[in-house]
Amino acid sequence: MCNCSAGGDDRRSCYPSSLSDAVWALIEPLMPVRDRSKGGAARTYGDRLVLDAILFVVRSGCQWRMIPHDLLPWDAAYRWYRAWIADGTWDRVHDALRDQVRQRAGRECNPSAAVIDAQSIKSSEGGQHRGYDAGKRTTGRKRHIVVDTLGLLLVVGVTAASVQDRPGGRTVLSVLAQRFCSIALVWADGGYANSIDNSLIGWARQKLGLVLQIVKRTDDVKGFQVLPRRWVVERTFGWLVRHRRLARDYERLATNSEAMIKIAMIRLMATRLAGQSIRWSNATEREAACRATIEAHLTA
Repeated sequence: MCNCSAGGDDRRSCYPSSLSDAVWALIEPLMPVRDRSKGGAARTYGDRLVLDAILFVVRSGCQWRMIPHDLLPWDAAYRWYRAWIADGTWDRVHDALRDQVRQRAGRECNPSAAVIDAQSIKSSEGGQHRGYDAGKRTTGRKRHIVVDTLGLLLVVGVTAASVQDRPGGRTVLSVLAQRFCSIALVWADGGYANSIDNSLIGWARQKLGLVLQIVKRTDDVKGFQVLPRRWVVERTFGWLVRHRRLARDYERLATNSEAMIKIAMIRLMATRLAGQSIRWSNATEREAACRATIEAHLTA
């Protein structure tokens, strides 16, 4: 759903990534409020316009310098993107929307079970935390995520692809135990089990009070197989890579990679709460929707 208007902070374009009015109504109360008593110059660009520019990068996968000129200057969008990482805005907005999605689904805000998995992804040249995953034959980074039973993100950690699942799992499970004391059970695949002594399973139980249950694949079944519980986290990875910025890791810093994942989930959850769809079949339908919106503004 596109938003077409002109002038001031309401300047937006008909891009599929732009926030609709209903989605913005959900996000706006969660954005930080500037303290006017501290003085300073007035904001040139509103939060909604900044978010539209950032979401354009996430959805299209373009470089920051290629943000369309009818949004806002790329350096302003990147500056606010980094500022909201530093002050925890992305975390607060993400967590608040996740609680709303869980409540609407009839769940408690604090989950009692989770699913953990990792995904190796190719990265651009250079940058922080870059390695080679011999198992997947991938040079780049690895995303370690923990999701709830709805597939919503709870914890994310980005490491070099050379980091194995068990060491990476210790890091994200430690964060999980600190943030969500209500979780007692975590499902995982065979990559988190050590065939010799199951050290990660024992460590999680003794140090964190978590039961790490391994969901194994049946050996006598060939090809693709939907496994109980594990499909939830695989679906989340599918949601993420539909954003072209996340189909490959272009960030130089791991913190930026983690922020991009949270931003993608923010848009997904806000769109779901607004009861809207983010699917666009072709450019013709986009142009028709934009034309109809413009005509509605002109005749209003």
